[in-house]
Amino acid sequence: MKERVAERARELGLDMTVERLDSSTRTVSDAAQALGCEEAEIAKSIVFVADGEPVVCVASGRHRIDTEKLAEVLDVAEVRQAGPDEVRAATGFAIGAVPPIGHDLPVLFDEALLEHGRVWAAAGDSHSLFCSDPHSLADCIGARIVSLGDEGS
Repeated sequence: MKERVAERARELGLDMTVERLDSSTRTVSDAAQALGCEEAEIAKSIVFVADGEPVVCVASGRHRIDTEKLAEVLDVAEVRQAGPDEVRAATGFAIGAVPPIGHDLPVLFDEALLEHGRVWAAAGDSHSLFCSDPHSLADCIGARIVSLGDEGS
């Protein structure tokens, strides 16, 4: 899977290197601890279903995604987090390993990630990550930059 992500990055002109770690990177906490970085530098990709259509939200690891805010941004009536089977069907990746690239879904990118010089994102499996400039990452995938965080988190 990480080869698929690396190939897509090359196609998009994104300068990145996939790093495989011994420890799991499936959760934000696991990834931050393994990398020795702040949770806010983890760019978590979460799949939502908005009025029946999948969308990927790339959000800062420091907060939860506000689904009401997401519904408003997407101008839809219903938003819910996708289940494991829906995530795999929509992206080809398992929950906890979904990268911001390597699928053809619309992407919403959390503006909070742009506060960092670099972010770490899943690279297709639960032990692989890649580091990227968040501006370059958002640009190359044509992401829509929005505020996704729950203000209470």
